[in-house]
Amino acid sequence: MKQLRQLHLYLGVLFAPLLVFFSATGAWQLFGLHQNAKDGSYAAPSPLVAMAAVHKHSHLPGTLNQAATPLRWFSLAASLGLIATTALGIAMAFRYTASRARVAGCLAAGTAVPVILLLIYR
Repeated sequence: MKQLRQLHLYLGVLFAPLLVFFSATGAWQLFGLHQNAKDGSYAAPSPLVAMAAVHKHSHLPGTLNQAATPLRWFSLAASLGLIATTALGIAMAFRYTASRARVAGCLAAGTAVPVILLLIYR
């Protein structure tokens, strides 16, 4: 289990900056903060526009869009790393807690709440 914890640690640290970037840029995209309002009431700041372009297209605005940029491959690795570290984290949560029922409850709630919200607010 020590090796799994180390793998979890190193994968998490390696991919953390990119995952924070995608989380932040995705968060403001949820509310359209990266786009100008059609009526002109809101002008998106250029850094948000540029970072949203990186999030959506894996390149900066005004540069060539190559089919498979190195950033896309690293982003794929980060996605796989996130899946792996999440699975390792769940395994460690069950292994190193006194209350597996609480861990299972949190895992069930974290699964059910998004599904319920999607069904309620279609």
